[in-house]
Amino acid sequence: MSPNRPRPDTPALVDSFGRTATDLRVSVTDKCNLRCTYCMPAEGLEWMPDQRLLTDDEIVRLIDIAVRLLGVTDVRLTGGEPLLRPRLEGLVARIAALRPRPRLAMTTNGIGFAKRARAFADAGLDRVNISLDTINPETFERLTRRDRLRHVLDALAAARDAGLEPIKINAVLMRGVNEHEAPDLLRFALDNGYHLRFIEQMPLDAQHGWNRAEMITADEILDLLGTSFTLTPSPTERGGAPAERWLVNGGPEEVGIIPSVTRPFCKTCERTRLTADGAVRSCLFSTTETDLRTLLRNGADDEEIANAWRATMWGKLAGHEINEAGFAQPIRPMSAIGG
Repeated sequence: MSPNRPRPDTPALVDSFGRTATDLRVSVTDKCNLRCTYCMPAEGLEWMPDQRLLTDDEIVRLIDIAVRLLGVTDVRLTGGEPLLRPRLEGLVARIAALRPRPRLAMTTNGIGFAKRARAFADAGLDRVNISLDTINPETFERLTRRDRLRHVLDALAAARDAGLEPIKINAVLMRGVNEHEAPDLLRFALDNGYHLRFIEQMPLDAQHGWNRAEMITADEILDLLGTSFTLTPSPTERGGAPAERWLVNGGPEEVGIIPSVTRPFCKTCERTRLTADGAVRSCLFSTTETDLRTLLRNGADDEEIANAWRATMWGKLAGHEINEAGFAQPIRPMSAIGG
């Protein structure tokens, strides 16, 4: 297929390669209270001014357009760190009240989540992903530049108590820092009923210091886990999910590995992304985006906004091209795009 051919007459977020986006990632802030070495510098970043950020009303309106007019069925709130957005529980409740109701999830570093888990569940949050790269306090502080491991562990336990399941842990391994701890992290997840997913480090750091040679690959992760566990491919159909799933010691427990760089899942990608300042992106690695915030604030109606969104997704590339000559890392870092 080719983006030069006419777009089919469908309300869905289709692209010219036969994919349909039904999973919306919404960044609600670019701010973060950790300083993970693979994401941003120790001094942090210059955050977006408040007037650039979408208001709650604007976020709800755009998500309403997505689920009512564009066929989106899943919404995930991200950041930065989404818990830093004021009154987030109220925003969750408003999204959960939309019809059709989307499945609603959140990705968070967990800092401060423990005392709010029940409120989020009551507001309508369905499940949560919590980032955790190590269960060693010294390694955690080295990676995040913050002594907050206890807060993350408490967040995981509180999420389980609130019924926000399945609870997924997202982990990134860094060479010479925490890769040797991979078996310990998996054992921790298995012991507590959490679903662990290792993610290959992607070139989305604010410093633009990503080095492919330093990345722990999916095959290396399998080798590291293989020192303590027997892993076999899961028979469960993967579909559009990003993670390769592996049975641990014969199952039924599993571990996921997201090989975003070495074995990308672009061919089955179902995602569309909305940044905290109202730009639609067809891919994490897009070098272009469409400004919906200006359309909103200039009085555009729902169908005009929906058409702009559809046009953006129709122009989606076949893949992120990390493995191609001439790949250019996006100017925006992960914290500004949304995970």
